[in-house]
Amino acid sequence: MLPYNCENDKNILIIGYEDINMLVLFQLNRRNITELKTFTMAISKQYLKSRPVCKVTFTVPAEEAKKVAVVGDFNNWKANKESALKKLKNGNFKGTLELPKESTYEFKYIIDGSYVNEAEADGYKWNDYAGGENAVLEL
Repeated sequence: MLPYNCENDKNILIIGYEDINMLVLFQLNRRNITELKTFTMAISKQYLKSRPVCKVTFTVPAEEAKKVAVVGDFNNWKANKESALKKLKNGNFKGTLELPKESTYEFKYIIDGSYVNEAEADGYKWNDYAGGENAVLEL
């Protein structure tokens, strides 16, 4: 499990994996742990006929989060203005990147400073530098 957001001294929010396809948000206080929400992230791909690129849309349900970014091989693992996802009224964060077709990328989300894999990734690849698996995007 990864720390999610710990600003309130009475409650701690934690992101944990229910299984590889789902993330779960828990609330931990001095007496118990409560499951708050289960959600599935999503990636959609739109291949352009006019150019050799794919528009990849990343959607992350994270109502309590303040910042979400997508980082990976495609942006040298740098969180910046282009990698930041926009928070929508429904609590989801969403953003689209144009990436070259016929490529494979490793990536993760940064949710309020914590690295999180995409539950709906095309695959996962061990990364010695990170000491864990990264999500894989195949275009």
